[in-house]
Amino acid sequence: MRLNQVTVPALDLEVSVSFYTRLGMTLIVDALPGYARFACPDGSTFSLHRVDRLPQGDGIWIYFECDDLDAEVARLEAAGMAWETRPEDQSWLWREARLKDPDGNQLIFYFAGENRLNPPWRLSEAETAARATGALR
Repeated sequence: MRLNQVTVPALDLEVSVSFYTRLGMTLIVDALPGYARFACPDGSTFSLHRVDRLPQGDGIWIYFECDDLDAEVARLEAAGMAWETRPEDQSWLWREARLKDPDGNQLIFYFAGENRLNPPWRLSEAETAARATGALR
């Protein structure tokens, strides 16, 4: 299985399309005012769909992996993006910076290197197999 696309709700797609274009995404489907889709450099896609009301609660958190997080944050800051947090090393061994899109969705730009898939606390293959069969809970 591969994650292909993430779709998030937006109140005003024109505003959101402008925002995500400034982030560097390439608009590939323009079905405004109801839908827009972007191509990401890794081949996945990201889309927006218009809603009349946003979800309640903490909202949606979207992670964008960057090979050079500090340079990417500096580039986007120069393009006018206002960051909630600057790049910081986290206790879970990722370096992260955060900003919100026009609808309040939390965007986390990060670099994790080897720790993205292989943190020191990763389950062993035996533990993963046992959980898949229901032997561990």
